[in-house]
Amino acid sequence: MGFNGKYSIGILLTFILLAAAMLYSNPLITLITGMGKITADHFFLSRILLWVILIIVFLYSIFVEKGTFLLKEEKKYSAAFYSKAALILYFICILGGAILNTFMMFVIEEKISTKLLNLIPIFRNNYFLIIFTCLTAAIVEELLMRGYLQPRIEKMYNNPAIGIIISAVLFGILHSTYGTISQVLGPFFIGIVFAIFYKRYSNIKILMICHFMIDFIAMMIMNFMDIKHLSVF
Repeated sequence: MGFNGKYSIGILLTFILLAAAMLYSNPLITLITGMGKITADHFFLSRILLWVILIIVFLYSIFVEKGTFLLKEEKKYSAAFYSKAALILYFICILGGAILNTFMMFVIEEKISTKLLNLIPIFRNNYFLIIFTCLTAAIVEELLMRGYLQPRIEKMYNNPAIGIIISAVLFGILHSTYGTISQVLGPFFIGIVFAIFYKRYSNIKILMICHFMIDFIAMMIMNFMDIKHLSVF
């Protein structure tokens, strides 16, 4: 099997595993542990599952593809560049996400995700879970979506734009389990911004930092905000 065939299987494997984790991790954990409802421990185990998926894909890249996990060599930059790039990316994503959310609220009067509302009490003042969840999303999602998928899609089609678009589409689809259009369009927009940055600057660590900032600040705001005001946020 050629590299394109191995890359195709790896891309499909990654997406299927992530989709299955998003859709079926809660029922699976309930079946194994007997926990009837989603608790902090329940959610923590679902994040552990994402790390397991990262390990599986990493092993696939080493033993099946017989190559490196990251096809793009990491470029080194100064500490000042890290700080500036992370902040610029953060504000681009927040501003773009706010515009998209406002547009959706006016066009279809979309309400806040029920799944998100159900998760808020689990995170309330649980700072360990907040930090672990944000770190998991930042590291696992960036390594898989930008580090693994994007360059392989680009190589398969010999087209950087296709790598950027498809990886962003998949990133948006994986967030559809929250049940709202905004929760798909927001990640899709972030996926486009992050993918363009990764193509241009070849540094996954800056994306991890920015991803962590986006999730952590949002979760801390929700932690201290009254639930009834979240629709405005």
